[in-house]
Amino acid sequence: MNLNLTDEQSAIAEMARKFAENKLAPVAARLDLCESGEADRSIFLENLRGLAALGFMGMNVKAEYGGSEIGTVAFSLAITEIARACAATAVTMSVTNMVAEVIQTVASEGQKQAYLSKLCSGEYPAGGFCLSETGAGSDPAGMKTRASEDGDKWVLNGTKMWISSAEYAGIFILWAVTDPNATKGKGISCFLVEADTPGITIAKSEDKMGQHASSTNQVSFDNCRIPRSALMGELNDGFRIAVSELAGGRIGVGSLALGIGLAAMDYARQYTTEREQFGTTIASMQGPQWMMADAYTQLEASRLLLMSAASNKDEAKPFSKQASMAKLHATETANEVCYTAIQLTGGIGYTREIPLERFARDARVTSIYEGTSEIQRIIIARELLAEVQ
Repeated sequence: MNLNLTDEQSAIAEMARKFAENKLAPVAARLDLCESGEADRSIFLENLRGLAALGFMGMNVKAEYGGSEIGTVAFSLAITEIARACAATAVTMSVTNMVAEVIQTVASEGQKQAYLSKLCSGEYPAGGFCLSETGAGSDPAGMKTRASEDGDKWVLNGTKMWISSAEYAGIFILWAVTDPNATKGKGISCFLVEADTPGITIAKSEDKMGQHASSTNQVSFDNCRIPRSALMGELNDGFRIAVSELAGGRIGVGSLALGIGLAAMDYARQYTTEREQFGTTIASMQGPQWMMADAYTQLEASRLLLMSAASNKDEAKPFSKQASMAKLHATETANEVCYTAIQLTGGIGYTREIPLERFARDARVTSIYEGTSEIQRIIIARELLAEVQ
């Protein structure tokens, strides 16, 4: 396996790093406090459009639809660099790329022409992935949202929960039950729904532990009427689409977690070279050295797992197991090393004077969304057992 990056991949990572340092890092702490209302919303939107201008909102979308067409490895590298500065921006970028990829993979030619360029260009600041419900998070096949036929329309009724960036989205991919009599998971279809369609209500953003600048909303559909042409893919084939496309999203979340973990440890490592106790720097003590060695070893393992999954995806090889392994390891590691970083910095690490407490809060959800760590273990075990059967 060639672990060297191409010139293009290296250039993408550097471009993302500069954008993160110049545009995101200076405002990340302010946006996390969410105290300036519309002013902060405007800054966040401006940064999303800045990412679109760099080609980061359709990184695996073909150029004919307005995408960058630069692959999953480059996408992973870019997400990691963006997350080093602002995880809230990174998750919006990740989900929007996932929405764009689903449309490119499944949608009709007319749907691709209508929506992909708007996502890639930033005309739509974000895309929404409407799958989860109150009783259908880790078990999405148990969803209750219905799509009923009425002449030349579909009528949508139901509520989706925890939808990232819903208030910024221009288009939603929505999953709904179209055959309530079918076997669980078999009667679900997938639709493209424009965000300004009458009958859609987006609730206020959830008051979350972390990633505050990224809105997470309840999205309700009340007799929302959409054209029959809004169906994406085959009727009653939507659950298969959701399961297959989530694997790619896990590479994004794992890369995001890696970025947070690296940012936390880089800050703590620098701090230990400057802070003195017992007449010497913390960095000169064996205990902290071992803590750093273990943390960076696990972060490097995360990076290699992510590169393996991303490379397989780019080469059209099976990657579901690798994506789940990468997501599991990277997100659990990010949570662990954020607390290691706080421990290395002592009391100040527990304050908002430095960014470590924010990194720890931002990292926590990565082992929950896009499939919990427990779900990843189920997927990995299932694939391992299938290999011997």
